[in-house]
Amino acid sequence: MLAAALALASALSYGVSDYIGGVFSKTRSVWSVAAASQLTAGLGTAVVAIFVPGDPGAADFAWGALAGLGGAFGIIFLYRGLSRGRMSVVAPISGIGAAVIPVVVGIASGERPTLLIWLGIAIAFPAIYLIPQVDPEEEAHGGPPRPSAASDGVLAGIGFGVIFAAVGQMGEGSGFLPLSLVQVVNGSAVVLAAILLRQQWVPRGRRDLPVFAFGLLSTAAMVFFLLATRHGLLSVVSVIASLYPASTVAMAAALLDERLARLQIVGLALAAVAVVLITLG
Repeated sequence: MLAAALALASALSYGVSDYIGGVFSKTRSVWSVAAASQLTAGLGTAVVAIFVPGDPGAADFAWGALAGLGGAFGIIFLYRGLSRGRMSVVAPISGIGAAVIPVVVGIASGERPTLLIWLGIAIAFPAIYLIPQVDPEEEAHGGPPRPSAASDGVLAGIGFGVIFAAVGQMGEGSGFLPLSLVQVVNGSAVVLAAILLRQQWVPRGRRDLPVFAFGLLSTAAMVFFLLATRHGLLSVVSVIASLYPASTVAMAAALLDERLARLQIVGLALAAVAVVLITLG
């Protein structure tokens, strides 16, 4: 139950962070939002590492570097997709890859969830699929999401799946320093890509200062997820954490007046059922 609660806290942190990142990305450079948030997250995780001792090895840092590269890939495409299309469509699409990849890795490494947990996982995947759906009449008026935005969601999901899978391989006694490396590599890769592509990545003026603050949500999300993997199976906690689009969708509906379609409501309900079953299992 503790692992499920920690994974749920990670999902909530990720979802709120994605919502804020999407809002910022509509009026600022996607690159500056991604770079500032991830570098702040790296600093925040480093502070946590100071107070939580550990003994990380070379393998833990290697997994951290891989997770950081996956995170940079995912963040860039997620924020670009959020800036192009509806949050309630792009964010949930990214959740599919984020769930599939670590589940495959977990099962391949020998994890064997209980039957009840398998049922919860089985329900979670249609939930992740249904949450992005829109009503037919809404498609008729506004049209479906642009293919470019939808493909950005798919690519972001691959990157996030790599994060979950790689973080899940870190040793229990490694502490949080490798997790800080995840964010530093993540932010550095974003900055390097922006420089190579000649994109504006440096936040400018007081208007961009809030961009730095919301990176702390990414710190919380990563810390919660790592703790969840140490108390439960990667194939289980990754599915719960991959439900992060639910909070993004809910906030977009409440604050941006993005209407929830019937299928989205069904998806959110299935997500709740999946979490309960996995917790009881």
